[in-house]
Amino acid sequence: MSNTPKKYTVAIAGLGKRGTHHAEAFSQNPRFQLVGLCDIDQGRMETAAKELGVSYTNSDAAEMLADTRPDIFAFCTLPTLRLELIRAGVEAGVQLIAFEKPMATSTNEALEIMKLLRGADIKSVISYQHRYGQHYQKVKEIIASGAIGRVHTVYGHATGWMLHMMPHLISYMRWYNDEAEAQWVVGQAAGKGKFEDIHSSPDYIAGLIQFENGVRGIVECGEGAPDVPEVDYWWRKCRIGAQGTEGFAEVLTGGGWRAITRDSNGVISGPGGMDYAHDMPPYVQQIADWIDDPAQVHPCNGESAFKGFQIMMAICRSVVQRGRVVLPLGPGEPEL
Repeated sequence: MSNTPKKYTVAIAGLGKRGTHHAEAFSQNPRFQLVGLCDIDQGRMETAAKELGVSYTNSDAAEMLADTRPDIFAFCTLPTLRLELIRAGVEAGVQLIAFEKPMATSTNEALEIMKLLRGADIKSVISYQHRYGQHYQKVKEIIASGAIGRVHTVYGHATGWMLHMMPHLISYMRWYNDEAEAQWVVGQAAGKGKFEDIHSSPDYIAGLIQFENGVRGIVECGEGAPDVPEVDYWWRKCRIGAQGTEGFAEVLTGGGWRAITRDSNGVISGPGGMDYAHDMPPYVQQIADWIDDPAQVHPCNGESAFKGFQIMMAICRSVVQRGRVVLPLGPGEPEL
């Protein structure tokens, strides 16, 4: 009997910057075989197919899935297409769907996505790949070691707007707080200019999160959120960390990590930066590991992402309702 690990087939929709990152990471891992590519830009799709050695291309994702019947469907498209592509993956009988944050554009859409995935027993992962960065890992190591004492606050902020950045911030805040459940949130927001963006968001939004382990979360996004002057590009201007009874530890997406611990005798720091070439390989490897063994749940799994998404949507709901919102969330009000 052969001990050679099974190779999983992958079809990818969306071949922009992030889709290309996924396609390259899958193609470079011997556990995967790319069997189909999809993009509405014919030239971009043909270029990618040539570079990656993929013979099948199609501008229609559902047709691609029906023709190739892959084990894994990865898509990196505009956020407005989430639900229809999840539905296409479910209908094609894939084992796992990997897609980008935000996982949805509304609470109701997220609830429908989770209903489809759970009903078909399909695994899902969301691209919170920054957690594989050495600086993110170092901050987790410091917090988990107890070197900053009892954690009482986790925080994250970015000058980028909500649907771009807050899913990332909340995911890493929850990770630094041992994935504790959120009990309630309160939120406030200002400005409607970014409502016109494809990642429709308030210009500024902030939320307080009460976790069941007693830790308080603070998250801010958009114009008016604290700047990270050490970092020179908006996508990398994220600060996420934890404060404890004996110190703090925090990561800057584009600028390493720093901390004060009970034994550090001042500020300590180290390198690290946003690096897809470093972060994507372990992200895709753990997809194979999870399909191999259901007990090896991917750290970016959809159930965890859904909890983070609910926190973000609860903050939005608090803005509208002007009060505290208890989790988990039920459906939102119907659209007029």
